Amino acid sequence: MTAETPRITALTPAQAAKILAAAGNRRITEAMVRADIEAGAPTNADGTLNLVHYAAWLAREAAHGD
Repeated sequence: MTAETPRITALTPAQAAKILAAAGNRRITEAMVRADIEAGAPTNADGTLNLVHYAAWLAREAAHGD
């Protein structure tokens, strides 16, 4: 893994937004990810995101909206 290759277990909000935007057809911004963090999305001790944990949190939040 190079310095340019992000680990999905330790992404910055900007990296998470970029990956999520590329994976779907919705516009995802760093500000949106940061808002999720403020709303309780799980983060690592250093403030990075585990993409799997974040995706699970997003799914739970979406289920609460139904």
